[in-house]
Amino acid sequence: MRRINVEDLKDVRLLQHYRIIRKWASKTCDIKEADLELLMYLDGIEFFSKQDFKTGSYSYSWDNRRWNRLLKNDWIIVWRKRNRTTQKYHIYKTSRKFKHLLNRIYKIILGEEEIPTSEKQNSIMKGEGYMNKVLSKSIRNINADKRRGNG
Repeated sequence: MRRINVEDLKDVRLLQHYRIIRKWASKTCDIKEADLELLMYLDGIEFFSKQDFKTGSYSYSWDNRRWNRLLKNDWIIVWRKRNRTTQKYHIYKTSRKFKHLLNRIYKIILGEEEIPTSEKQNSIMKGEGYMNKVLSKSIRNINADKRRGNG
């Protein structure tokens, strides 16, 4: 497999629209942006402990409810339960729900998929409030960018 270098990433313009896509995903799926990025970090680890979660959380604002919220909303699932003898702690992984969202984000970044612009599929497009109006304009611009992901 060929190693990706800096020029490859620049040619694909991987991070050009990341901020708007992250905001869209956050608002659409009712997840905080910091939680979304932390889940991306944890997905790279694949199987993780609560200590791995705490280590990953250091670079984000303090939120003592984050762990319970992500578990409750099925962004994180228990992969292996502890049994108090041989397994001293639970092992977790990101859920199928998150993996689906992450794949969709990647497809949008690479230009394989567009961000929905119908009000039914995307509440941002209703334009209620200044932030949503600005985001809806940015979403239209991203969808119109035909060079996205192609270099």
